[in-house]
Amino acid sequence: MIQLQSISKYFEEVTAVDHVSFRIEKGDIYGLLGPNGAGKTTTIRMLMGILEPDEGEIIWNGNSISREDRVNFGYLPEERGLYQKQKLKETLQYFGRLRGVSGKELNSEIDMWLERFDFSDSAGRKIEELSKGNQQKVQFILALLHKPDFIILDEPFTGLDPINQVLLKDIIQKKREEGVTFIFSTHQMEQVERLCTNICLINKGKILIEGSLSAVKEKHRKNAVTVKYEGELKNDNLEQFFPEFQNDNCELSGVLKTPTTDFLDWLNKQVEIISFTQSTPTLEQIFIEEVHSAI
Repeated sequence: MIQLQSISKYFEEVTAVDHVSFRIEKGDIYGLLGPNGAGKTTTIRMLMGILEPDEGEIIWNGNSISREDRVNFGYLPEERGLYQKQKLKETLQYFGRLRGVSGKELNSEIDMWLERFDFSDSAGRKIEELSKGNQQKVQFILALLHKPDFIILDEPFTGLDPINQVLLKDIIQKKREEGVTFIFSTHQMEQVERLCTNICLINKGKILIEGSLSAVKEKHRKNAVTVKYEGELKNDNLEQFFPEFQNDNCELSGVLKTPTTDFLDWLNKQVEIISFTQSTPTLEQIFIEEVHSAI
């Protein structure tokens, strides 16, 4: 279990992270979400010990986190950090030894991952000779090579084709079943909906939403509407009701930012309503609604 207790980080006059608190249980896949500049990377760097919080505390299994605790963390950064001139297997051996794995155990793990990712014939190739997608898979292997209990994945699907995205998701789910805990940071909301059990949405360093994905979606359900109509609705007129919407072929859908009754009173005067339903919004719709509301 890892817990953030009101952590903050300041850079001169900028508050990058503002009293952020959340708790991640063992075996959870926890989505850390937010627009660019929200404070996600700073939060991750504090979790990894790259930065120290100016306020607050990080708790690991009931105690203040230590450098020794973080040795058993795995981390896939958004920016690639591989030595381009080094060969693939040499890279895995080097980082494996840095993580405290050596000898037969290390070679066995490396061979297993090379086979799993169809890299057996590429072990002697230089990193620079691999595609961006394959380099991303190498970084994923490095995050798991030392069998960590806690893994941070920052945009893990970048550059991957659909087949390899499925492969990574299968491995993540398998590791979760083994009790491994994940933080998953991404802009791909559909991946969050498929993988995560709990989420935290931050913006400008502050938490906007935190909790189970199902509870978050249920909370926003009443504001998500789909309308079929006859007549003409101009998109310019709809912006007063929706931060983001789709309006095609006389079907309108989106998450309302105003009371439903106000919208229906206005809509009845514009078009003939064929059907009106309230539905569970996508996480992307919730994300857009919350971020726009916070501006």
